[in-house]
Parts: sequence; structure tokens; C-alpha cells
Amino acid sequence: MGATSHGVPAIRLEGITKQFGGASDAAAVAGIDLEVRDGEFFSLLGPSGSGKTTTLRMIAGFERPTSGRIFLHGEDVTDLPPFDRDVNTVFQDYALFPHMSVAENVAYGLEVRHVPSSERAVRVKDALRMVRLEGYDSRRPAQLSGGQRQRVALARALVNRPRVLLLDEPLGALDLKLREEMQIELKAIQSEVGITFIYVTHDQQEALTMSDRLAVFNRGRIEQIGAPAEVYEHPLTAFVAGFVGSSNLIAAEAAQALLGKAGRFAIRPEKIRLGEPTDKVGADEHSALGKIKTVVYLGAETRFIIALDMGGDLMVTQQNLKESSMEALSAQGRAVRLTWKRGHVLTLADDPQVAPA
Repeated sequence: MGATSHGVPAIRLEGITKQFGGASDAAAVAGIDLEVRDGEFFSLLGPSGSGKTTTLRMIAGFERPTSGRIFLHGEDVTDLPPFDRDVNTVFQDYALFPHMSVAENVAYGLEVRHVPSSERAVRVKDALRMVRLEGYDSRRPAQLSGGQRQRVALARALVNRPRVLLLDEPLGALDLKLREEMQIELKAIQSEVGITFIYVTHDQQEALTMSDRLAVFNRGRIEQIGAPAEVYEHPLTAFVAGFVGSSNLIAAEAAQALLGKAGRFAIRPEKIRLGEPTDKVGADEHSALGKIKTVVYLGAETRFIIALDMGGDLMVTQQNLKESSMEALSAQGRAVRLTWKRGHVLTLADDPQVAPA
């Protein structure tokens, strides 16, 4: 997890814990170590209550860790207040001043810092250019779309030229189509400005789309750290396999019957091929017979739940390259053979505390 080849990390957390309430309560953050490289787009991914937002708030200085140390670019900032840390935070609710214009909102932080008006004007113009809002200077927040308001909030943070930008579920209030557009936009902006982004989300697609690397949080701990493709293709725990995308989790007697070995395993549903019961099975493949129990047509793909002859279910997804919805739905009840490459069976650890990057 070190960043020695990338110089001093932008953020380093050492043994960070956060305890709310009494000592008997479970820790919100239970002793995590993390390094984020300078200039990286790094996501903290996990369900509600997993500790990701609390971790972000400790980096920002809004919460103080119960134990452990926080370093920003090599400087110990554990005891520093938020305004003495070279970070800015963008929140989900934007927090724009409705009576101010776009330019006034963006310039507000510079005014508080008594930056001269001539410099303020140049920096506000640069910040609006970065977020593709040139010409919107005089508009009020009420005259903007949700995506535009989010970009104003981003410009207001960027104008202060922080070395680290913290983003707490910033796209959560947007509809799906706009969220998808803003994911691409945010990543492009981050690449252009070169600032370290720490992005909190519960949305796996967001994290996979934008991140250089991500940390998967569960119950106050980090279960895996890595590049999106690495975490998706090689999940180390049952939780990661089930939370980052969909997986068929197989263990105990089912693993012995289906795979011929004991342990905990996962198979991604898109790795399984749906065929006729008479299809041949390759030497490098596993196979099982069953019947299609449930069909869910999703437009670009179809999800099948297969009741196996040996007992239990497997989920399979197929791209709809030619198949219509009626053709997909008519498959319910059909006998099928499932096959998948032996190399696509993922071996899961029992209970790792944290996985290396």
C-alpha cells in the first residue's frame, strides 16, 4: 500500500479509529491504514454506516480521530482545525448562497481570505473555465440545473487551489442520466487540474468509472484496496465480491459439489455461459445443469436465475446483442447447461483485516 515510488503521499492515515458513544459501542472506524498518492482520484466506497464518510470528515478536520495520526503531504495535521489544512470539501447539498451570483459564490472563500479583487477576478474566471461554466458568472443558483449547481460548488472549492479536494457523495442528488454525465465530467476536470481527489460514494459504478484506485469499506474497516479492474476481477472477500458488482457466492457443500473443492468462492454472472443441456464441456471448464427459474429483462442485458439440478441457484447475465424482450422472457422454464472457465472461479479469503494495494 506504500507510495514510495510516487514520492510523499498526499494523504497517509496511520491506525485511525473513531469511537462515538461509549466504549462498548462498535467503532465507526476501526483502525485503518491508508495511503493516497499525490494527484490520484481515490474513492472510499462502501454501504451506509461503513465508515467512509467518517474517514473523510477526519481528513477534513471536522472530526478528530479517537486514536491514530493523519498526514497531509508528510505533515502531521491530526490536531489542526479544518481551516489550517490545505484541503477543501464539496458536499452533496452544494451549500450555495441563493442571493449571490455564480461568480460571487465562487469568490466568497477568496474574499474571506482577503485576496485582492484583481486576483479574485482572474481566479474565479479560471475556476469557472475548469468546470465548463464560462459565461455563467451573473446567474443565480436558482437559474441553474442540478449539474450546473454541482459544478459551481466544485469551482468554489477549486478556486482556493487546495492540494487535496474531498468530495462527499457530491452527485447523490442528481438523476441517473445526469449523474453518469457528471462522472465523466468530474474525472476529466480532475485530470486537468491534477489535484488529489478523495471521493466518498456508495455507488459502485461511480467508483469503478472515475477512480484510479479505491478502498472498499465494511463495518469500519477496509477490506480491499486496488485499481477498479483489480478489485472487480479479483475480489478478496465475500463482501467485496457481493458489493462491487454482482457475484455468485459458493461455499461449503455447494463448493464441493459444484467445483470439486472446499472453500469460499465467487463466480461473476457475466462469466457464465448459458447453453443447451447437450453442449460439450471443455477440459478447462466447470459445468452444471438446471432450469431457468426467473428472467429479468434489463434492456442492454438479461439476468437469469437458474435452479440447479443439484440444488441451489446461480445467476447469469447475458448481453442482448440480438435478443428481444419477448425472446428473453420466453426462456423461462427451459432446461440449460451452464459452463464457465475454471480460471474465472475466484477464491475468497475468510476474514482479512485489510488487503494490500
